[in-house]
Amino acid sequence: MSIAKTGDKVAVHYTGKHDDGAIFDSSVGRTPLEFQLGSGMVIKGFDDGVTGMTIGEKKTVVIPAAEAYGEHSPENTVTIERAQIPPHIELELGAYLSMHQDGGHVVEVVITDLTETHVTLDANHPLAGRDLTFELELVSIQ
Repeated sequence: MSIAKTGDKVAVHYTGKHDDGAIFDSSVGRTPLEFQLGSGMVIKGFDDGVTGMTIGEKKTVVIPAAEAYGEHSPENTVTIERAQIPPHIELELGAYLSMHQDGGHVVEVVITDLTETHVTLDANHPLAGRDLTFELELVSIQ
């Protein structure tokens, strides 16, 4: 019986849930997620949860925010004057925008507050600051 270990390429079915049980992502009914254990291709807690599993095994893991997408960081939020955003861009709460930083790096941000004069943009990952629960099923090991 093979046990998933660092360096193995694995295929996993998963269902990701918030604390309230709401599903935010799932591979069920689709192709399983394939990745190499220990390579950093998935969040640390997910990688750790799959390590040690056997083919066909199912389990549930709770991943604290620090081992998922990190804590929500106020430093990743900025409020700018509305006039700094080109007029052709439609602004609404919850909308995603791409910001270009020095050096050409593009950052995805979400509009979290909107007034007549200012726009607050949040560059934190949408799951930052949240503990996540994953139901896992190891499908294969290569």
